Amino acid sequence: MSKRRVFFYVQHLLGIGHLARASRIAKALSADGFDVTMVTGGAPVPGFPGEGLATIALPTVTAGDKGFSGLSDADGHPVTDAFKQHRRNLLIEALHASKPDVVIIEAFPFGRRQMRFELLPLLDAIAAMEPRPLVATSLRDILQERVKPGRAEETVDLVKAHFDLVLVHGDPAFARLEETFPLAGEIAEKIAYTGLVAPPPPAEANEKFDILVSAGGGAVGKDLISTALGAATMLPKALRWCIVTGPNLPQDDFDALAAAAPDGVSLFRFRQDFASLLAGARLSVSQAGYNTVCDILRAGCGSLLIPFTAGGETEQSTRATRLERLGLAGVLPEEGITSDRLARDIEAMLVRPKPEIPPLDLAGAASTAAILREHLQQREVKPSRSA
Repeated sequence: MSKRRVFFYVQHLLGIGHLARASRIAKALSADGFDVTMVTGGAPVPGFPGEGLATIALPTVTAGDKGFSGLSDADGHPVTDAFKQHRRNLLIEALHASKPDVVIIEAFPFGRRQMRFELLPLLDAIAAMEPRPLVATSLRDILQERVKPGRAEETVDLVKAHFDLVLVHGDPAFARLEETFPLAGEIAEKIAYTGLVAPPPPAEANEKFDILVSAGGGAVGKDLISTALGAATMLPKALRWCIVTGPNLPQDDFDALAAAAPDGVSLFRFRQDFASLLAGARLSVSQAGYNTVCDILRAGCGSLLIPFTAGGETEQSTRATRLERLGLAGVLPEEGITSDRLARDIEAMLVRPKPEIPPLDLAGAASTAAILREHLQQREVKPSRSA
């Protein structure tokens, strides 16, 4: 029997969180026997989507600014109608060439509205296929709130018309979809919780640091990194620091930060052994993105979270507040943060006992593969039952 084919669309615009989570899921699908083609549309990121996965890279699109206002091409120019048409054609050609059994669209229609110019035609193309593939949206557990009137209703209409599954990558004991998407009840029969998409338990780290500071993809992490460097000069020199800037931090910024790093602070763009470093660290200092929090929960280390809130973003603040209530993290507001305040909070967190991680479901990547396989099998059985 030939492998089931999966066509997996992911578009990262600012950070790399969407791409990292999708890549982790795609790797699990491949390990489960699926033939996966990943279609990416953001700036290239070293190490992603990962080895062993067929990848189609559409012409690069990025966010125009931190508030996700507008779209830019790889050179920073606003995208044109001709550019959009070219991407749309490439995407639909890739769909037909792939002949998938399953199409997964990351975030849309709950997010990535900026990509409607190509995703609505993609959904129409899928609907016209014979046989029509199973269609799923891949969704993090906590959504952006404060959306414009009518958008939730539009999202529900698109899900009802085009999607078979809403894969929520979370543990309902921690966060339920209806808490940040109130109309979830209207599509309840399509929702499947996969568990959090966390990495496997990490190997023991070759190096150990007291404080591990990370800024996700790095596109918006410069202020956090520079503030952490200042805090390092105020705390005992015996503390060992590892600061990971993220691959998207501009080279000039990285060079300036590296030159300012005091003794005892090691600065890196990226660490393949990040999960292992977390497990060996006394404290993680980071934003509160989905993937970083999953890494922290798996590692079981203490954490100080500084949620990203630019452009009215609410998702990270919601996640950080929930973790703080569970005693799993300290939270420091991003606005007006200073090195002095960060140093005080780090000092306070270092004397706290190691958190007791509750039994959350962290096997979301493998569960996603199992859920898709089950739904494919159900589709095969239905015709014979009606015969």
